[in-house]
Amino acid sequence: MARKGYWKRKHKRALIEILCAAGIFAVGTVLTAVGVLPDVWYIGLPLHLVSYAIVGWRVLWKAIRNIRHGQVFDENFLMSLATVGAFATGEYPEAVFVMLFYRVGELFEELAVGKSRASIASLMEIRPDYAHVERDGEVLTVDPAEVAVGEIIEIRPGERVPLDGTVLEGVTTLDTAALTGESLPRDAAAGDAVISGCVNLSGVLRVEVSKEFGESTVSRILELVENAGEHKSRSEHFITRFAKYYTPAVVIAAALLAILPPVILDIGSADVWGDWVYRAMSFLVISCPCALVISVPLSFFGGIGGASRRGILVKGSSYLEALAGCDTVVFDKTGTLTEGKFAVTGVEIAPDGESAGAVLSAGELLYLAAATEQYSTHPIARALVEACADRPTERDAAPASVEELAGHGVRAWVQDRTGAVRTVSVGNRKLMETAVESPNALPSTTDETAVYVAVDGRYAGRITVADRPKADSAAALADLRRAGIRETVMLTGDHETVAARVASELGVDSYRAELLPADKVAHVESLLSAPDRRGKLAFVGDGINDAPVLARADIGIAMGGMGSDAAIEAADIVLMDDRMSGLPVAIRIARKTLCIVRQNIGFALAVKALVLILGALGLANLWLAVFADVGVAVLAILNAMRAMR
Repeated sequence: MARKGYWKRKHKRALIEILCAAGIFAVGTVLTAVGVLPDVWYIGLPLHLVSYAIVGWRVLWKAIRNIRHGQVFDENFLMSLATVGAFATGEYPEAVFVMLFYRVGELFEELAVGKSRASIASLMEIRPDYAHVERDGEVLTVDPAEVAVGEIIEIRPGERVPLDGTVLEGVTTLDTAALTGESLPRDAAAGDAVISGCVNLSGVLRVEVSKEFGESTVSRILELVENAGEHKSRSEHFITRFAKYYTPAVVIAAALLAILPPVILDIGSADVWGDWVYRAMSFLVISCPCALVISVPLSFFGGIGGASRRGILVKGSSYLEALAGCDTVVFDKTGTLTEGKFAVTGVEIAPDGESAGAVLSAGELLYLAAATEQYSTHPIARALVEACADRPTERDAAPASVEELAGHGVRAWVQDRTGAVRTVSVGNRKLMETAVESPNALPSTTDETAVYVAVDGRYAGRITVADRPKADSAAALADLRRAGIRETVMLTGDHETVAARVASELGVDSYRAELLPADKVAHVESLLSAPDRRGKLAFVGDGINDAPVLARADIGIAMGGMGSDAAIEAADIVLMDDRMSGLPVAIRIARKTLCIVRQNIGFALAVKALVLILGALGLANLWLAVFADVGVAVLAILNAMRAMR
């Protein structure tokens, strides 16, 4: 808060200085014009010096201080030299106006940069200040960094979740907007994972901490945000190098412009020398690289801030620039294009002759399978229970006995809906070969994950379980094609049939199946070295096994909600809400940002080049020079601020 107040006071002081100087300058100019004050140097000089001192002393002091520190050629030095030179040649009004307009542009620049930084700094509000931890029968309020993994914390309504963990008790709704950009709250109950940075909207939760504060979601996000400025784009590096050599060059050029023409022409009159010095002063003002030095980083900073508000964290402007040139996107399947959890996709009933009437309907088959698997924590067992419309409970279908058959499945004695006890075997094909009377009657195998069911020693049917595509994956891929992505590729370790089905459903251009992590890296390298490759290649993944590929691709993009720590660490961009629809949004933001950067560079260089030539020829005065410097900077900054939207 103190820092925020400091900036407000600084801006107010600058505005007061500008208004006071402008007021004195305007009053003096008007009084001189109407004849109240005589138009003589001993009246005009003190009046203009007062205005100049009020508005320009900070610039002069910065120039002197920077020279003492070895930083000679900067915009403060250029402005000081140009305006002092204007005073020396008797151009008092122009000297004051140049400094006045420069300070207005400087104030506007600081406000624009502050607004851009605020768009990212607003993420800092997600940092939790405290945690309620249960210790020795008491609930203590401590710093989140002092809570260890395995401890129990209490999160009350209206409080921010301080640490990642698993809900032990309580039901609530969580506001995740600050993390993911998603406005719709999410429900949480016992057994659900919660991540730090969310806001607890309703009930009291007891949560077992799963990660230390330094490794928590909120800490990773803050680290990404704080380090975003370290990875500069090629455009920013170009501007930095450009300013390093450009500014000394124009100072030398201005000095030569002031001295050589009168010497070469052998003209020694004071008027001629004054004219060329004036041209040199205009040259200095025009050449100031403020528009480039400020607007280019500001554009990238605005783009990063705009992306963060959509739940897209970009680790640096270089990655935003690379994403703008992306034309190939490679995806992992599980957890990226698909939900990463099993769901029932089909139920196949055995012919009556084979099942001997053991199962009457698909619903009854699913009910008995769910009753058998209801106590298992295996992902496929959970899918069977969740798919059953009327899930069995302990009261109406509690297994009398359950037998775990390692590597094969489960056998249990359960009650069907009529109350009769049935022997139900649920598992893979190997289990059926020992559980049914006629194993030769089993249907042919499938590459999809199939759960076979036998009832009372007879084959009853099978349930197909698969990982479902995310709801927005197909639309996101279509959106990528509209955004100009030339090729989409899916890489997966799943069976060929599963990969083909998902690729067909989503409209992926090509796919590779049954790959190990090393195979994924090799395939991405082959794409990177393809002779017809033009743009950048992005890889999108979420698992630990995706970390090597994320690091190898031109741009690594990780899923931040469900994604592993290794994937998020290796990635350059993180989609915090795990939604594929965020990817085309990120590409559009990157391209819009780069377009604004190029507009600013082209506009600033073109205007400055034109006015520099006019100034050298004596066709541009200090008033036009001010527009070529501060005016162009203001226009470029206004254009850069569009990136924040």
